[in-house]
Order: sequence, then structure tokens, then C-alpha cells
Amino acid sequence: MTDDLGFIHRFIPAADKNKPTLLLLHGTGGDENDLLPLAQRIAPGAGILSPRGKNVERGMVRFFRRSEEGVWDLDDLKRRTAELGEFVKRARAAYGIEQPVALGYSNGANIAWSLMLAEPDALAGAILMRAMLPYDPRPLPDLKSLPVLLLTGRHDALIPSQQAGLLAALLGEAGAEATFEVLEADHGLIEEDLKLAAGWLARGGRPRGG
Repeated sequence: MTDDLGFIHRFIPAADKNKPTLLLLHGTGGDENDLLPLAQRIAPGAGILSPRGKNVERGMVRFFRRSEEGVWDLDDLKRRTAELGEFVKRARAAYGIEQPVALGYSNGANIAWSLMLAEPDALAGAILMRAMLPYDPRPLPDLKSLPVLLLTGRHDALIPSQQAGLLAALLGEAGAEATFEVLEADHGLIEEDLKLAAGWLARGGRPRGG
């Protein structure tokens, strides 16, 4: 663990050079270690770059501030997104890695898509688990066929599945190759999340049958 690139983070070099580096972005209350077991199951041998969010809300770490449940501080989101983008650039130079694929859960998934829109060349793709779209971020950049997998829970009380569907449509409008899956799940992750994410990565970000 180190904080010499602007974020407290973990970096684990890839054991399998054929696999991408995963940028792990934890949910509310997580840290730089939170998604490591998940990543190791989804992509064994992949490189890992895992920063800890800088915002603390009622003792829980997050990547950006909100004024209440579901209401984001958009100025803080913009600032924190820029900070994360700079961290990714510094980490790529320091560790000699290519563009990472983001693997984000909840709050981490939300800052992942914010980074995609702010800096379209920052990521090679993204797996967004339980992401939401609480505002209209237009105008949109050209995401140039960027592969994105969105996984949402049909019974998620925090993030209605239609909100995640709107996000998938918006990313498609921006040019991303968005794959959207609705699972029989709530806000927590289930085994099907892992299977779908692993298969998507193994196919190089292409849809099933694509």
C-alpha cells in the first residue's frame, strides 16, 4: 500500500501479461482492499490498481460527496473525477501499464463512468456494478466503441434498474459498446455478477454471442 501518487492505493503487477490491469473502485464504506477478492475471481492473474476514495461520509469512505441519499454534489464529483484521472495517468507512468479496465461497484462504478465521460481515453473499458444516472451529463464525448458492461439488480432498493438502463442507453448514445444485464438481485453482488463479468472480460469486452 502506498500514497505517493496522490491516492492511497494498492498495485499488484499482472501475473498473466495477456490480461488487462483492473482499476478497482470500491463502494461506499470500502477501501483499496475491498474488491481484491472479487477481481481475483473475475480475472485471476490480472494486474490490480486499487485506490482508496478521499471523501468520508459519516465515517464511510467514498469517491465523491453527496448531499443526501441519491443526490450528488456535482461540483465535488467533477473535482474528484479529475483527481482520479490524474492518478490513473501517474500510475500508468510509474508502473508501466496500459489503459486499465475499471471494475467499479456502486459509488465506485459511478465515478468510473464519470471518468469515462470526462476523459474518454483514460480507460480501456469498464465493468459497472450497481451504477446509477441521477442527472443528465450531456453534452457527451465520443466514447469510440469503448466496451462497457453494466450489471444491475432487479430488486435493488437503492438504484432502480431503470436508472441503470438509462445510463446504459446514454453510454450507447456516446458511442460505447454497452452491454446491459438485469440480474435477480438487490444492491449486493451475487455469483451471477462474477460469472458475467468474467465472461465479458474473457471475450475482450464483447457481448455474449458477439
